[in-house]
Amino acid sequence: MGSRIIIERYTKGQVRLAVLTTRHKRGQMIKFSQQQLKTPKFMRPVYLVTAGQSKYGRAIPEKRTEELCIDALTMAAELLNLTPAELKKYIHTCYYGHFADHFGDQLLGEAVIHDRLGLDPLGNVGIKSGGATGGSTLWEAAKAVASGYSDCVLAMGWERMDEVPTDEGNFLIACAADRDWESPMGQIYTGYYAVMAQKYWQVFGKAEASFRRTLAEISVKHHGYARFNPFAHGAMKITVDDVLMSPMVADPLRALDACLMSVGAACAILCDEDTAMELTENTKNKPLRIWVTAGSHTLRPADRRTMEIPLLPNETADQYKKLGKEFPGADRYPGFTGFLAARIAAYYAYRMTGVTDPTADFDVIELHDAFTISDVQTYEDIGIRPYGHGRDYVESGDCYHTNPHTGRPGKLPSNLSGGLIGCMHAVGASGIMQVFEIASHLWGRWAEVHGDEKRWKEFGREKPADWTDLQVTGAKRALSVSHAGVGSHVTATVLMDPDHLLKKDA
Repeated sequence: MGSRIIIERYTKGQVRLAVLTTRHKRGQMIKFSQQQLKTPKFMRPVYLVTAGQSKYGRAIPEKRTEELCIDALTMAAELLNLTPAELKKYIHTCYYGHFADHFGDQLLGEAVIHDRLGLDPLGNVGIKSGGATGGSTLWEAAKAVASGYSDCVLAMGWERMDEVPTDEGNFLIACAADRDWESPMGQIYTGYYAVMAQKYWQVFGKAEASFRRTLAEISVKHHGYARFNPFAHGAMKITVDDVLMSPMVADPLRALDACLMSVGAACAILCDEDTAMELTENTKNKPLRIWVTAGSHTLRPADRRTMEIPLLPNETADQYKKLGKEFPGADRYPGFTGFLAARIAAYYAYRMTGVTDPTADFDVIELHDAFTISDVQTYEDIGIRPYGHGRDYVESGDCYHTNPHTGRPGKLPSNLSGGLIGCMHAVGASGIMQVFEIASHLWGRWAEVHGDEKRWKEFGREKPADWTDLQVTGAKRALSVSHAGVGSHVTATVLMDPDHLLKKDA
């Protein structure tokens, strides 16, 4: 009998833990301890005080990468009514995220950026975790503040993806797959996701044409929201039929189902409470509590062995007992249809922050929509919908700023930036960009940042006549998910107005 993975559950206090064990054919058992799956804890509160970003584009030949990073840091300073020089006086440690050295033809790019920002001789380190690089950079920055090592940390991410043709760029990105077992197949990530899309469509979409149209609606939504974002370079006013008629890349995924390949930079400043209060005094930026968690999974999807579903606080074991009968072929978890790393990141994050139901507890979210299918998969991994029912989040209208069926505010708007499909995917910056976006809602500054006529002109973009304010009114809590590969690394970032926490600090 081959090995299999099961979950044993037991209760410690009010926290239900999942213990993963692998049983081998000789009866050997590998256990993951309570300590490994315990709820993470920051030793002190961590605050996001500001963030910034550059213009994004498929190519920005007029600016060097260093200049784009300077643009991001300058914006972060301006949101605090400071000059970059004034803000830099507070920074103690720096974390830099950029994924592909190949693109910029520069190893140790973080040293170049650190120097150009004028932050030598402060300590710094580079972060690489594929598409999750931005989220991982924030994860490290948050831990530096939480531990007490630093009171103020810069998290900066960027990518330079315009120095190679698109086909070569896709090959370089695919080098993050397993080079021994997957790359020789000639695959690029669109091919990997196409396999998952086919499986998901067969099992949970029941091979219905309507499901393929639901995927197209995601593309329409994200390209459409990008029209109101001056930073975005994938703005389009398109229809579902436009998506379905766009060039086939890897069946069933078409060109408009895929994320962008971008150039740009984004940054965030994380602080302890005293520094946060000092930096935000007399500004519009209220310090926001921030938590970042992470999960991982093997690079090789074919090696993802079956296990029971780790439950989130809003789920019960009973709801998945008949999953295989409701959706024939869904009796393996995670298989090709789910991202265990995203589930584990959410598992940690919700327990850290007191989230019991993401749909009720969050006001706005940004998810890593590398492809339209990965967006749907993530809805389920983070508990917005139960496994198998992710399409309902789109079809119900809950994910829109304004529900297209009712004309009323969407229950939980997602990817109002345009996401990776409509705004950008400058890989090292993407996770930070999306945290910037949800923060702008919690600060109540979305319209100010995105509607500024000067910014539109500076970026050489025409503000549309039908520009719409997408501010989520009264937003207090938000979530962003940063994702790598086919789910090999995932981070979850939670932001909360400190006056609207869901649980008190221990």
